[in-house]
Amino acid sequence: MCGEVFAVRGTRRASGDDAVTVTQAETSLVQPLHVLYLDFDGVLHPDAAYRTRNGIELLHHPGHNLFEHVPMLEQLLAPYPDVRIVLSTSWLLIKGGYDHAKARLSPRLQERCIGGTYHRREMRKAWFESKSRPDQVLLDVHRRKPARWLAVDDSPETWPAWTGAHVVRADHTHGIAEGRVLEELREKLNCQFESL
Repeated sequence: MCGEVFAVRGTRRASGDDAVTVTQAETSLVQPLHVLYLDFDGVLHPDAAYRTRNGIELLHHPGHNLFEHVPMLEQLLAPYPDVRIVLSTSWLLIKGGYDHAKARLSPRLQERCIGGTYHRREMRKAWFESKSRPDQVLLDVHRRKPARWLAVDDSPETWPAWTGAHVVRADHTHGIAEGRVLEELREKLNCQFESL
């Protein structure tokens, strides 16, 4: 049973004055958490997405569309069905929050989503916005404690050196479709999640 983790529950049964502890292995496996932290702007489309009176629009990049690389991400994740997605995007901060951001993805990617790095009930928006993207993701890694994780982001901010195997820097204009980024993403997905 290499790599399998079982949950164990202890119960107490009283027998007269004596209490006996009974340990029972659960029949269900506890799956380790494997997470892809996903930014939107500069990853799934160019980074020039702005709120306008017409909604969110992609400006300054004719020929590109919002979420144009979603089908590509679906294909890249297909070999890794156990990988879940945590949204690490500024789209979490706009009206509708996590539900609105998640709804912008395809149904297949939505099924993988388990949350976002911003939690309206747990943190103040101003505090969250004051944190760099690397800090936002690393705080979530600390909170969720995934067994394996990878972040895809176009943030110009510096990630700590120890995160090198966990981060793919996307191209601001071409996102994950840029050749170098696409190859790096394939390699790091394989490195992090191949044995799942």
